[in-house]
Amino acid sequence: MNIKPNRSFHPPRPPSGQTSPAPNPGTPKSFFGYFFFKKSNILFPCLAASLLAAPPALADQSFLTSVKKHHLLTSTQPANGDQNPYALVVAPVTAGTVQKDDVLVDNFNNNGNLQGTGSTIIDYRPATGQTTVFAAIPRDLPGCPGGVGLTTAMTMLSSGWVIVGSAPSTDGTTKTLGAGCLIVLDANGKVAGTIAGPQIDDPWGNMAVIDHGATAILFVSNAGFGIGAPGQPVQHKATVLRLNLAIAAGKPPAVTSQTVIGDGFGAQADAGVFLIGPTGLALGGNGALYVSDAIGNQVVAIPDAATRAGSAGQGKEISKGGLLSRPLAMGFAPNGHLLVVNGLNGQVVEIDPASGQQLGAMWIDADEAQTPPGSGDLFGITMQPDGKGFYYVEDDVNALVQAQ
Repeated sequence: MNIKPNRSFHPPRPPSGQTSPAPNPGTPKSFFGYFFFKKSNILFPCLAASLLAAPPALADQSFLTSVKKHHLLTSTQPANGDQNPYALVVAPVTAGTVQKDDVLVDNFNNNGNLQGTGSTIIDYRPATGQTTVFAAIPRDLPGCPGGVGLTTAMTMLSSGWVIVGSAPSTDGTTKTLGAGCLIVLDANGKVAGTIAGPQIDDPWGNMAVIDHGATAILFVSNAGFGIGAPGQPVQHKATVLRLNLAIAAGKPPAVTSQTVIGDGFGAQADAGVFLIGPTGLALGGNGALYVSDAIGNQVVAIPDAATRAGSAGQGKEISKGGLLSRPLAMGFAPNGHLLVVNGLNGQVVEIDPASGQQLGAMWIDADEAQTPPGSGDLFGITMQPDGKGFYYVEDDVNALVQAQ
C-alpha cells in the first residue's frame, strides 16, 4: 500500500499468530527472517537461525537459508520529502558523482505522499555509509508526457548513463495518468534527454539490460495502455518492450530499434497501489527473460529475448500461485534461482526457474500495520556485488535495507 503513514523500522520477524519451533540448544533466541519451505503442498515453518526444521534437500539448494541478518542502511527520503522508494540499482562503474557499487534508489511519491509524483534519486555509498541526492528531476519535463513519477524501471549503464522510467500523475491516482517516458541522466544526475513514443506507456517494471558499452539492450514493461481511473476492469494490454541502444562517446544513448517481445499481460488501476502490472524482469543465462506477472500471480519466461523478431505473447508459465502473492520486483541469486518480492505480503520467494519449484519464502517485512503483514511495502530488490546478500527497500519506513 503506497498511501500510508511512515513507521519505525523493525527487523523482520514472523507476524503475530504465526509460531515457530523452539530453537535448538545454542541457537540465538533473536532472529531475523522467517521461512516457509514448501514440499508437495505442505508448508514447514522454521527459524532462519536454525535450518534443521527445513527439508534437507531444500535447505541445500536454497539461497535464502544463508540470509541471517537485516541491516537498516539509510533513509531513502531526501530533503524535499519525496517518499515511497521503488527502484534499486547497484552502480556497475565509477562515473560522475557515482562510485562503483553505490546503490541508487528512486522515489515514486512526493512530499504530500501523492503517487506518480516523485522525482528524486538518492545515492547510498556502502563504502562510507554516506547518502546524497543523485538527481532531482524537474516534475514538468519536456519530452515526458504527463510529467514525472519515477518507477521501478531504472538502470545504470557501464558508459555512466542512468535511465529511469516515469509513470506520472498530477493528483496521485491513475485518473490523471500520463504516458510517461524513459528519462536519460548523465553520471552527475543531470537530465540529458527522454525516450518516448507510441510503444512507451508508463514504463513500470524493473529493467533488465545487456550492456556492451557502445551498445546496450534494455527490457522494460509498459503497464499504462488502456488504464483509466481506479475501479476499471483489468486491461490485457501491458507489454514487454526491447530497446536497442547505440551509445556514442559523449552522447546520450540513442534508440536504434524497438520490438515488443511480450504482450497481453494484465494491468489495472488501483486506488491503494496506483497501478498493478508486470513488474519484475530478469535475464537468464539461457537467453530467456523472466517476467513477474502481478495480475496473473505468476512468473513467466520469454525465450530468446534478445534476438526474437516478434512477441511471445504472455510467455511460458514457470511458476504460479503457491507462495507467490502478487509478485513484483525480481532478480537472480548466485545459485541461479529467482528472488521475487510479494506485493500482498512482506515476503521474498525463491524459485528454481529450471523446474518452477518454489523453494521457500522469507519474511523481510512483517509490519502488522498492513493486512496481510507487510502488504504493499516491498518493491525493489537487487543483489549485492559480492553475491552474499541483497538490498531491498521498505516503503512503510522509506528505508534501504541489506539482507545477508
